[in-house]
Amino acid sequence: MPGIEQGLLEIKSCARDAGSRAKIAVLSHDKRVDPIGTCVGVRGTRVNGVTNELAGERVDIVLWSEDPAQFVIGALAPANVSSIVVDEERHAMDVVVDEENLAIAIGRGGQNVRLAAELTGWKINILDAAESAHKQASEVDASRALFMEKLDVDEEIADLLIAEGFISLEQVAYVPLEEMLEIESFDEDTVNELRTRAKDALLTMEIVNEENVDRVALQLHELSGLTPENVNQLAASGIHSLDDLADLAVDELTDITGQSEDEATALIMKARAHWFTGETASQAS
Repeated sequence: MPGIEQGLLEIKSCARDAGSRAKIAVLSHDKRVDPIGTCVGVRGTRVNGVTNELAGERVDIVLWSEDPAQFVIGALAPANVSSIVVDEERHAMDVVVDEENLAIAIGRGGQNVRLAAELTGWKINILDAAESAHKQASEVDASRALFMEKLDVDEEIADLLIAEGFISLEQVAYVPLEEMLEIESFDEDTVNELRTRAKDALLTMEIVNEENVDRVALQLHELSGLTPENVNQLAASGIHSLDDLADLAVDELTDITGQSEDEATALIMKARAHWFTGETASQAS
């Protein structure tokens, strides 16, 4: 393609189910050049030519964006996205679509969302409005319980923090003092006391977490595919041995570590390998 050869266009990433469908993310280095229009061609001539070369494989051209949320929205086309929530820590996004777009966003056999996730490098959870509302309610309940327990405050104060956008102890402990002072009915003494309690709670939780990590079996530390951060995440969730890991379902592991389904499946199978090794040895004897 001329634009690519001339350096005007760049292919940033691609994802493919060979023989079925592919998604290609493109970027223009010249504001005068429309990257999608250039790749598609007049009346689809260029992209149709590629499709014909690939024996009918459908090719979606996606506009690459440095904004991860915008990139994911484009990657899920032709589905229309209602809202999106980015979880930087888990490198995941909750994407909300209406009923009409739910099947489109997921795709046949999960193909559309799977390719979009591969293309963007983000874990993508597709939710309808009801599922999103239920999840948000559950998260509010969890934050309320956390604040009431760790900050030793009543439900009214906990709900006030949540209403102002605070959902974690880290936020209470480390957001700029001025931001918390903007909360109605919070004076400086109240804010300082809440920040102190949050920091104390985080320190206690960190000590407990380090103790849990120390109890994790050495064989789990040595399991290939697990990073030190993954081990910490597992320990925090009560997973301390190969058997604990082996007992997890794929979706449970992805929720804990934020890994892809393929990575989680591979890890669980590695953790279960000693079961079959022992069984084989028993049969041989």
